[in-house]
Amino acid sequence: MKISGVTEHGERGRASLARVRAVANYQFESDVGSALFPEDIRITYSKKTGRLRHFYLEEKVIATLRPTDGFLSLTLEGAKRLAEALPPPRFRVVVREDVVTFIAEGKDVFARHVVDADPLLRVGEEAIVISPRGKVVAVGKALLTGKEMLGFKRGVAVKVRKGVNETRCEE
Repeated sequence: MKISGVTEHGERGRASLARVRAVANYQFESDVGSALFPEDIRITYSKKTGRLRHFYLEEKVIATLRPTDGFLSLTLEGAKRLAEALPPPRFRVVVREDVVTFIAEGKDVFARHVVDADPLLRVGEEAIVISPRGKVVAVGKALLTGKEMLGFKRGVAVKVRKGVNETRCEE
């Protein structure tokens, strides 16, 4: 993959930035594209297909464009930026204080641990897992709607992709 800044890549970089901002605005149902992807974003393109892949800000990946559906998968950095750009409770799932450490390690969120959730959250959408104190704990994919998360006492509510304290074993 070739990493290049938007300005380094000329017209293609500007078109790529406009496209990813439009995807973010559509996916997150708000005008958040500019907040998530500022002008100094760096973009990687697939070597094989030449399509958009990853988006970097200050050497950290903030999102990946999924080739299967064309939507964004946020990293923790991207989730933090989205949480700053959108007013609560949009895309947020608040969990009980006693499970924050487990979820921060990358464990899934169960419905019984949800204290509050965005009532508009749908299955398959990006979910930002928040502690009761308002800190981003993890990011993942909603497996239940926001209303179901509050109503159910069993089952996985959010499949966590990455927790803030998660470490991966490199073998």
